[in-house]
Amino acid sequence: MGKLCKLLLGISEGETTFHRRGFPVGNPEARRHLERAARCFVSGYHWALLDARLPALVENLNGVELEYRGFAYEGAAMGLALLDFLTPWSGRRLEQFLNGPGEAHAYMVHVGAGWALARVPASIERMKRRLEPLLCWLALDGYGFHEGFFKWRRYAAGGVPPKRVMGYGCRAFDQGLGRSLWFVSGAGVRSIPRLIEAFPEKRRSDLWSGVGLAAVYAGGIRAEALVELRESAGDYRAELAQGGAFAAKARHRAGNLTDYANAACEQVCGCSAEEAAKITDLTLENLSQDGEQPEYEIWRRRIQSHFRSDRAGTYERPGRSGGEDSQ
Repeated sequence: MGKLCKLLLGISEGETTFHRRGFPVGNPEARRHLERAARCFVSGYHWALLDARLPALVENLNGVELEYRGFAYEGAAMGLALLDFLTPWSGRRLEQFLNGPGEAHAYMVHVGAGWALARVPASIERMKRRLEPLLCWLALDGYGFHEGFFKWRRYAAGGVPPKRVMGYGCRAFDQGLGRSLWFVSGAGVRSIPRLIEAFPEKRRSDLWSGVGLAAVYAGGIRAEALVELRESAGDYRAELAQGGAFAAKARHRAGNLTDYANAACEQVCGCSAEEAAKITDLTLENLSQDGEQPEYEIWRRRIQSHFRSDRAGTYERPGRSGGEDSQ
């Protein structure tokens, strides 16, 4: 059954190469690094299709080099989500994965689930209900990344999200689309600002957030080159830093922080990766929905508020004298 699933649903490694996708080569070293990350994603995806039993799957995933392991977990989540859609009578594999061995990689698992949304007509709302209430929007991020990666010419010209993505989901989708620009540009810190300028101004903040996430998590370039990216972000530096903090938290939670991620955080966020991860924790305190925006967006805004402050590292916990978004 697993071999049949891979035959019918598999993704050729060639499909993720820069040559096949038509991405600019950019920095050859960055290209090799990002293509390796994509291969690890595909490996995790195929392992899930071949044998979704968690002990066997996790053994394969944990055999991946630490720097790239999160991508393999992301791919596995896509595979499990697809199997759940196609054979719903066989149990809730994705939920079991998320509540078990995938818990440490929760950010990447949610993103990987979103890839499945791009491949099958699954209900977005039903998918969200099966994920963590706060992080479920990352599935829309994953959907956005998939579309930007595989249909980049359409979206590089400012294409809009699919019609089935509505409301706040469009913003989460754009964060993932922004992440895809890191791959589409070959980690080109000079070309990314030009790509973002093709989009309406109201979408740019979420795109920059996605770029920051990819710059720290995926990387592939010298951290010093990120100084230029930070400067070119202009008024969107806080959004760039918020994405970087998300990446730091994702790696910190999974126990796969790298020297690169730490150095990249210093450039994108102005602090170490551990400090950036701590900021994401502090800004979660007393978090509640305000009736208009989901908790996820309030969380993002609090993180951005911190990085807009001239007093880095002095974020006050919500509910103290400084108010909800203390500067």
